[in-house]
Amino acid sequence: HVQLVESGGGSVQAGGSLRLSCVPSGAPSRDTYSRYCMAWFRQAPGKEREGVAAVAPNERNTYYGDSVKGRFTISRDYVKNIAYLLMNSLKPEDTAMYYCATEPPYSIYCSGGYGTPRVTEFSFWGQGTQVTVS
Repeated sequence: HVQLVESGGGSVQAGGSLRLSCVPSGAPSRDTYSRYCMAWFRQAPGKEREGVAAVAPNERNTYYGDSVKGRFTISRDYVKNIAYLLMNSLKPEDTAMYYCATEPPYSIYCSGGYGTPRVTEFSFWGQGTQVTVS
């Protein structure tokens, strides 16, 4: 069972930047986990959770939502075993709780075409980190 812990959220002014981090704990091993795909979701008050970015193992495929394309970058550090979401040019509409999620390589999403990630396609989640842009 994979547990994820997000960090790096905070309050910033519009136009600012934040880098979110996502660290796994528990099974599987680092080598096995490196083959999992990762995604970042966000949920604003009163709205559904939406997928904003996803990345395949070794970053051979990535997905970005239209609202964040060109501003956000998803990446992974396989040595430190951390996934990141670098958010630049932040806007007030980016205000939300941000969650990282992961799935094993044989899952429907991770073995597919890396379209819009859906909540139902991911089994392992973190508790979230709040991002507030004013």
